[in-house]
Amino acid sequence: MYSKKGFSLVELMIVVAIIGILAAIAIPNFVEMQLRAKRSEVPGNVDGIKTAEIAYDASFDGYVNLAAAPVAASAVSKVQNAWTNPADFAVVGWSPDGEVRGSYAAASTGANDFQVTGVCDVDGDGTPADYTATKTINATMNTANNIY
Repeated sequence: MYSKKGFSLVELMIVVAIIGILAAIAIPNFVEMQLRAKRSEVPGNVDGIKTAEIAYDASFDGYVNLAAAPVAASAVSKVQNAWTNPADFAVVGWSPDGEVRGSYAAASTGANDFQVTGVCDVDGDGTPADYTATKTINATMNTANNIY
């Protein structure tokens, strides 16, 4: 009697091909999700700065112009930067938890409004994602949804 044990070479090749196809589909999606997760820091921080500006206005009847920090918008990259808590941001009482991937600024656009801007480039391709918020509008993406 002939005893058949194990898998044939063809069966193993089919399994390897299926795993390869699944990996080819999953890896790009995984990378895109990582970039989205990294970029999600910026709208949260922009809304936090917005809230700090509104609170400052309630206490002191005005807004603080916040210079870009910790890096200029033209120098953002995929590397996280240590937050140095510039004096302007300390005045409104806002600072992030830990290192940041973006550059943040706020400017008064009149007696009753301001605009907060957050810029990041988490994929390092030189095309930054840009978010803004005003007194009445929460963080809004100004770039295409696939720009990281």
